[in-house]
Amino acid sequence: MVEPAAISPAYALSGLAVGLLVGLTGVGGGSLMTPLLVLVFGIHPATAVGTDLLYAAVTKSVGTAVHGFNGTVDWQLVRRLAGGSAPATLLTVLLLYALGTHGKPSAEVISFVLGLAVLTTAVLLFARGWLLRVVGPRLGNFGPRNAAVLTVATGAVLGVLVALSSVGAGALGVTSLFLLYPRTPAARIVGSDIAHAVPLTLLAGTGHWLLGSVDWHLLASLLTGSIPGIVIGSLIAVRVPDRVIRPALACVLLVVGGRLVL
Repeated sequence: MVEPAAISPAYALSGLAVGLLVGLTGVGGGSLMTPLLVLVFGIHPATAVGTDLLYAAVTKSVGTAVHGFNGTVDWQLVRRLAGGSAPATLLTVLLLYALGTHGKPSAEVISFVLGLAVLTTAVLLFARGWLLRVVGPRLGNFGPRNAAVLTVATGAVLGVLVALSSVGAGALGVTSLFLLYPRTPAARIVGSDIAHAVPLTLLAGTGHWLLGSVDWHLLASLLTGSIPGIVIGSLIAVRVPDRVIRPALACVLLVVGGRLVL
C-alpha cells in the first residue's frame, strides 16, 4: 500500500491535467502522459511506458464497465483484436528483455516509437473525418472475412505499439475499427476499443512490471489526479467545442512527437 506522503503533488497535478483532456476528447492518455513523464520529469522511457500501461489498465477498466453495462461492447471485435495483440505484445516484451529494459538501446527504441505513435495520433485527430469519408467506404466493401483478418492484423500492430510506447490503443484503434466496420454504431466501436485496451495494457504492463519498469508510487500519484480529472472532463465535455479542443490537442501532439523523434 502506498502511503499518503508518497503521493507526489506534481505527478498528481499532471494526472489531473491529462485526465481532464481524456474526459474532454477521449484521446490523450498515453499520447500525453508518457511523453510528459519522459520530457518534463526525466523518467526513463521504459519506466514511463510501463507505469502508464498499468495506469491505462485501471482507468479503462472503469470505462469498460460502463460500456458493458450499456451493452455497447462487441465482444467478437474484442476477441479478434486480442487474437493479434496478445502474441504481438508478448513478443515485444521479449524484445525489450533482450535489449535490456533500462539500457540505452531500449530507451532509444522506446523514445523513437513513442514519437512516431504520438505523431500518428496527431495526424489521425486532423484527418479522421477525411479517412472515414474517403477510405472507409472502400474498406467497408471488403467483406466480413477480410474485415476479420484485418482486425486481427490491427490488433497485432496495436500490441507492438502499445507495448513499446503505451500509445495507440485509443486513436489508432478507434479509427481502424471505424474504417473496417463503417456500419457499426459509434458507441459500440468506442466501447469495443476501450474493452480491448484493458487486457492489452494489462498484459503489456505486467510484462513491464516483470522487467522492473513500473514505478508504483508514480502510478498511485497519477491515479490520484487523473480519476477526478476524467470525471470532471467528462461532465464538462458537452460545453467545450470539439472543433476547438481536438485541433489544439493535435498541434500539441505534433510538437511533442517531433521532440521525441528528432
